[in-house]
Amino acid sequence: MTLLDAPVFNEARARKRRNILIAVSILLVVLAGLVYWFWDWPQEHKVNQFFAAIEAKDFTTAFALWNNDPQWLQHTDRYKLYPYGKFMVDWGSTGDYGVITSHKIVMEKATGSGVIIGVDINGRKTPMFLWVERKSGTIGFSPFELTYGAAEPQ
Repeated sequence: MTLLDAPVFNEARARKRRNILIAVSILLVVLAGLVYWFWDWPQEHKVNQFFAAIEAKDFTTAFALWNNDPQWLQHTDRYKLYPYGKFMVDWGSTGDYGVITSHKIVMEKATGSGVIIGVDINGRKTPMFLWVERKSGTIGFSPFELTYGAAEPQ
């Protein structure tokens, strides 16, 4: 074989390689879409767990989720800024929403170091906005509110 002789073209091998490249490309696009779609799922799940505990009147679990500290009863002194008593006033039956019986996440927006999540509570028209910090996993009241169709927090 000389330098100018071309190798024999293998059509089956070329077709197989092309099909593999197409399949990998489609798979990457689907995976990227799934990552984009479910990027804030852990924060949404945490808020759902929080409201499930509130609806079940399991306020100690709800407070643990709020602070991302399952052992909070061992060191209550860490929560002097928002103690359990104040939490009960806000989220118990005497809170702004009364007895919370249902919730639905209606919007969310990742911004900065966390996620703003809008939750309809007891079927009210205006959602409550909570902030979930990505790094610490804590829940708090959001300093911002979202509007339907808005690209940035208000």
